[in-house]
Amino acid sequence: MRYVDLDATIGTLTGVLDPGPYLAKLPELGAELPAGAAAFASDPEHYNFTGQRCVKDLRLDGFLSEAGEADALELRFRHNCWKHEEDLVIRYQGVTDIRLEGASREELGPLILDEILPHQQGCTHELAFRPGRLTITAGDLAAVWVEANCPEAPKG
Repeated sequence: MRYVDLDATIGTLTGVLDPGPYLAKLPELGAELPAGAAAFASDPEHYNFTGQRCVKDLRLDGFLSEAGEADALELRFRHNCWKHEEDLVIRYQGVTDIRLEGASREELGPLILDEILPHQQGCTHELAFRPGRLTITAGDLAAVWVEANCPEAPKG
């Protein structure tokens, strides 16, 4: 990742996640991103670690290519019952590259964080998992949070 620091030192804490440099650069980057990617990246809850729509701790639950559409891809993420009330679905259009590193699809653990950057073909969406990394280059993306059934939700 170019701006999101997955192993930052903040004060006396080491090995912490710090999206701060990315968030500081996001107003400039957002102006160069396609509309859907810009909306998803700039959602105030996206990097709010205590927020219900933070991507941290989601699990990849589905990796689907649209039948007859070679350049379309859909990722489905399952919520973490202790943190989220919704699942996340991301649909990519104009996909030109998919790179998976450090793990197979089946071995990808929880999502750590992600980073969306402008690209000459639209945008790149890099997703860091524990373990593994997935990077998708696409014309744009649309992210939608959908109702989830969570039988393990904590009782309040």
